[in-house]
Amino acid sequence: MTSSPPGSQAPAIPAAVYVLAAGVFAMVTSEFAVAGLMPQLAESLDTDIAQIGYLVTIFAVAMAFGGPLLILALLRLPPKTAIMVVFAIFFAGNLLAALASSYAVMVVARIVTGIAAQAFFGLTVSLCMRIVDASVRGRAVSVAMSGLMLGTLLGLPLATFIGGRLGWQAAFWAVAVLTAVAAALTSVLVRNPRDPDESSAETETFTEQLRAIRSPRLLLALVSSTLIIGATFSVFSFLAPILTRVSGFTESSVPLLLLAYGAATLLGNFVVGRLADRRTVPTLLVGTLLNIVFLLGFALGTGSRPLAILFMLGIGLVGVTMNPAMAVRVQRAGGTGVLVNTVHASFITFGVVLGSALGSRLLAEYGLRAPIVLGVVLAVLAVAAILPALRDPRPRDGSVAGPQRVIQEERPAYTG
Repeated sequence: MTSSPPGSQAPAIPAAVYVLAAGVFAMVTSEFAVAGLMPQLAESLDTDIAQIGYLVTIFAVAMAFGGPLLILALLRLPPKTAIMVVFAIFFAGNLLAALASSYAVMVVARIVTGIAAQAFFGLTVSLCMRIVDASVRGRAVSVAMSGLMLGTLLGLPLATFIGGRLGWQAAFWAVAVLTAVAAALTSVLVRNPRDPDESSAETETFTEQLRAIRSPRLLLALVSSTLIIGATFSVFSFLAPILTRVSGFTESSVPLLLLAYGAATLLGNFVVGRLADRRTVPTLLVGTLLNIVFLLGFALGTGSRPLAILFMLGIGLVGVTMNPAMAVRVQRAGGTGVLVNTVHASFITFGVVLGSALGSRLLAEYGLRAPIVLGVVLAVLAVAAILPALRDPRPRDGSVAGPQRVIQEERPAYTG
């Protein structure tokens, strides 16, 4: 695939990328559903809220460790076939959740869906980058990841509403139906990238991806992604209690505030997607520096309602929205291979676990402002992990790692 000549109109994003975003939306809605249904789940499964909370952790751990293992099992399949297999596994996991009559069965369901979700994210980012022009890969990832933002903005309240009105099982049935619709659209509208030498080069590609994962350049990019996401989730995980107990907002106003936060992430995702391809490292650096400012402002000014809203929206604009730039940096350091992108998704998940777990520990000992301070520290470390890339011209000029990938860049994107 060749990049567009300078000054020419950017190529359009194909419909397949939007279809893949629908799949991401289904995965994220399932991930967050438990958070909105904790009381009902605890009562129905004869356990307590703390045990239901572990279902969130179990999902994240399954994503981080199980996703790459599933990708290894699917690596020799064409990308579309692998995605359809993952859809089937995810669908089965949500059916199991909807039919769960005990906590143990729900744990199994969360493990299955967590593994499938992580594999899907890796497959989606990899496929998006391979079916679009190299000059718009950041935009393509931002479109696909808009499913993640919409899952946060709409998926959680939708699952909570359905579960509250029709029972928690209905929420997982709804996710299963949404998954089936996304899978059907994928089967019709998504095609495999044209790669005529792929069948003869699978082993070499796999070896190359493993070699890339061990490279310091890629490892630094992966670590920076973990720290960026960790900085954001150290605050996002505790937004509701911070806003009510420190800022003084009523509980009834929190959903509207979270809706505003979600809208900020959508806007930020769009802007970063437009900048990620040509200004990858500067976008990451400026965005993370701004996040430090907003996190500091939130820590110091969260006692004031106007300041709390202002800085909360700022965190939404430049936090998780760095995803497109992070993905482009990883691609240019390690290629578009699905294993590399799935490992990247796992490092992002580590960031979620890092921010929420350390934030919980600090909150218990030092209060609700402590997770925000943790976010500042993680963001500063993220800047330190980004700065070395400024001395490397490759992440900025659009080149990729390895001679094989240069050859792949010159191939047409689609089979039809």
